[in-house]
Amino acid sequence: MERPDWDSYFMEIAQIVSKRSTCLRRAVGAVLVKDKQILATGYNGTPKGLPHCEEVGCLREQLNVPSGQMHELCRGIHAEQNSVIQAAVNGVSISGSTLYCTHQPCVVCSKILINAGIKRIVYANPYPDKLAAEMMHEAGNIEMIVFTEKTDQETGKK
Repeated sequence: MERPDWDSYFMEIAQIVSKRSTCLRRAVGAVLVKDKQILATGYNGTPKGLPHCEEVGCLREQLNVPSGQMHELCRGIHAEQNSVIQAAVNGVSISGSTLYCTHQPCVVCSKILINAGIKRIVYANPYPDKLAAEMMHEAGNIEMIVFTEKTDQETGKK
C-alpha cells in the first residue's frame, strides 16, 4: 500500500471530520495544518449546548433560502469558523497555516481566514459564492487549490 501525499492525507481527515456535521443541507469538515501538524479541526453545526438542526429543523430550508445567501438565517456555525475558534480557545496560532476543507469557504469564512493569516486553502467542492472568491483573489497572498483525488495511474497504485 502506498502512502498518500500530504494534501490527500489531510483532505481525507477533513472528510472524516465532516461526518460529525449536524447540518441538514451539507456536511463540511475543516482541518488547520502547519508544518504537517494538525492544529485544529471543525465541522458545521450548532453552537455548543444548543439543539441540533436535526432536532429543530432548518430555518433556511423552511424559508427556501438558496445556498450561498443569507448566512445569518442559520443556527449553525461553519466548519472553517469552528476550526479557527477551536485553535483560539486552545491558544494555538494559525497564522501561516493551511486550511483543508471539504468545501470552498463562503464570504464570511473567507473574511475570517484572511484576517487569521491563513496562507493556503485546499478544498474539494466549489461553493456558489462569487464574492468569497473575489475577496480571496484580492487578498493576493492566499493560495487557493481545488483538490482532485489522484487516480491509481497518477499515484502508481495497481
